[in-house]
Amino acid sequence: MSVQFEILQPGQGAIGGDHYLPSTPSTVRWGRLPCAADEAVLKVAAGETVTIDTVSHEGILEDQGKDPLAYFTGKGVDADAVLDDAIAIARTMSRDTLADGPHVVTGPIHVEGAVPGDLLKITVVKLLPRVPYGVISNRHGKGALPGELPRGEHNVSVFTPVEQRESGLVGVLPVTEGGPGIVEFPLAPFLGTMGVAVASDVHPHSVPPGTHGGNIDINLLVEGTVLYLPVQVAGALAYVGDPHFAQGDGEVALTALEASLRATLRFDVVPKAEALAEFGEIIGPMVRADGYLVPTGMDPDLGEAMRHCVRAALSLIQTRWGLDEHLAYAYLSAATNFDISQVVDIVCGVHARIREADFAGIDRG
Repeated sequence: MSVQFEILQPGQGAIGGDHYLPSTPSTVRWGRLPCAADEAVLKVAAGETVTIDTVSHEGILEDQGKDPLAYFTGKGVDADAVLDDAIAIARTMSRDTLADGPHVVTGPIHVEGAVPGDLLKITVVKLLPRVPYGVISNRHGKGALPGELPRGEHNVSVFTPVEQRESGLVGVLPVTEGGPGIVEFPLAPFLGTMGVAVASDVHPHSVPPGTHGGNIDINLLVEGTVLYLPVQVAGALAYVGDPHFAQGDGEVALTALEASLRATLRFDVVPKAEALAEFGEIIGPMVRADGYLVPTGMDPDLGEAMRHCVRAALSLIQTRWGLDEHLAYAYLSAATNFDISQVVDIVCGVHARIREADFAGIDRG
């Protein structure tokens, strides 16, 4: 395939952050997330930015041969368009395929001044595709229709080229396997995994999200948005990974359009007293995006995840804008969309989009 734009190999191309963090075998975890026992791979001051080269797990997994050079050149990709860091991780690292998740996460990053009770505020400054292709996978026993799809005995990974249009970058799919690319959908890159270390000496599995964030797969987290996470350990020990080029709410087949991104993020600390005054008690991830405040709810049961999200939304509206509970509940029913983040990561996710402009008439003092 012909390369349409610059391949962002490690250290090459635009690096806009105050710090640069490559993804190497010494700076990533594969299948597990950081915990309190880990040493930071980078220390930054609050307010500083970090440019991070994230690596997608698609193309390095065992069911794809654990050889991204062979896998992607076999799909028509030029050898110099296969990422060197993906090759190095696949060649030198391993995971327990029965016990660990698939994701590669980079970090942890120590943010000076962050202590338990604070919120870590991560602003998504810039997201750049590192390559003009990605993969969408459906594996047996996983996805929204386990046991039904994929048909046959084999997992299905769909190689998806990315092309430039006047409207921007699009993913391209054929109508039938092996046919020409006809179906097009716009890219909206985001990081599926953004988290902080848990207050435990046990490394969490990379798949289920939780109060620490992790694999939250909220597709609102595009450039210009903010994620708030409750700090659990000193320094927060933040990490990111699971880069996506595009994802529909639900992520039903199992994965999104998975592909590596260069992410520039700013890390700020919201002290506990300020966080409580602004939002009330936030016990899980919360997003600020495109004029919305977005609380979340998570649980293995989708219905229970929905109930958690409604309670979080009620608490946020009552604390931030002072509405009586029954009025906040009425507002949510009339004016707020509750979206399914994903149903494929063991723990389901629901997020609510609360329009901040609806409360512009309230004097918060």
